[in-house]
Amino acid sequence: MWIQKQLYLRARTRGFHLVTDEILQQLPELREVKIGIMNIFIQHTSASLTLNENADPTVRQDFEDFFNHIVPEDAPYYRHMDEGSDDLPAHLKSSLLGCSLIIPVTNGRPTLGTWQGIYLCEHRNHGGSRRLVITINGE
Repeated sequence: MWIQKQLYLRARTRGFHLVTDEILQQLPELREVKIGIMNIFIQHTSASLTLNENADPTVRQDFEDFFNHIVPEDAPYYRHMDEGSDDLPAHLKSSLLGCSLIIPVTNGRPTLGTWQGIYLCEHRNHGGSRRLVITINGE
């Protein structure tokens, strides 16, 4: 069985946001899959996806601080500055973290580790809602 669905995540401020439940609430079809894989793809160039700690929110703040340190705003060598000082850094952070995740599915649920959650990594100060394409293959 193949399932493909487009869904939206509500707009958020800049930072790393746990969105596992928000995604699963929009995927009732996943309950039908006994074994399979799920690809989650974000259709944007200034936000990204990753898996990480789902319990302690300080991890998400540390991620934001780290990425702001390694990809600063207003670097004198940036050329792409027309959309604001957060735009090019957002593109770079998105490329570093990636635009998709592949997660196994078992008995209608993503097979995540105990402490794993899906993060929306919003790299713009005001990024707006984010569009995802979910592709599920399984039986």
